[in-house]
Amino acid sequence: MSNSTTSAQQAAVAAAPAKPVIPTPEGYWKDAKGKLTHESLVRPIDKERDKLVKELFNSSLAVSACLAEFKKRAFGDIEAFVALSLEQYQVDIGGKKGNVTLYSYDGKYKIIRAIQDSVKFDERILAAKELIYQCVTEWTEGARPEAKAIIDHAFKTDNDGNLSVSRILSLRKLDIKDPRWIQAMDAISESLQVVSSKAYVRVYERIGETDMYRQVPLDLAAVSL
Repeated sequence: MSNSTTSAQQAAVAAAPAKPVIPTPEGYWKDAKGKLTHESLVRPIDKERDKLVKELFNSSLAVSACLAEFKKRAFGDIEAFVALSLEQYQVDIGGKKGNVTLYSYDGKYKIIRAIQDSVKFDERILAAKELIYQCVTEWTEGARPEAKAIIDHAFKTDNDGNLSVSRILSLRKLDIKDPRWIQAMDAISESLQVVSSKAYVRVYERIGETDMYRQVPLDLAAVSL
């Protein structure tokens, strides 16, 4: 499932009117379908499972709050330090701009702040596509069909109808002098728009005396036990 689909579903859920919460009568347990069962009829294993899930859920809220606080502090402190460092040169870039790598004095630790842009094509990509197909149609008359297959693959959309930015941009590496192709490449460049940006903080520790660094995992999937 794509991020855009997930976001749309979350927005729909948030916009839906909240259902009134009916308290569970004392001495009863309510299941996921709303069915009430007297606690004496709830199996011990079901009670233990319920206890475990709720304990882990509450613990996860505390961990999530710690990560949120760390993220807030990290971005704020890095931004403040960069501003302090640039004051020496009387430069103010304003806000979180660009990627930054900071090292401890002994080089044992490093912090990376990375800004990742999300880019998409606007309507001008349609003009680029038409110009490219005009070229390909003319070039492949009586020739092998591989060239058209390459273009078809570049403009293939995913399940959400989105074009692959990397595949289309790879067409610009082709050294083709046809004026229509050059115009199409210009249209591709001009149609590329930054629609959003995400900032990340990554923490690393040097591995022994090598030049390699090990990332400190800040997500559950990457944490070693």
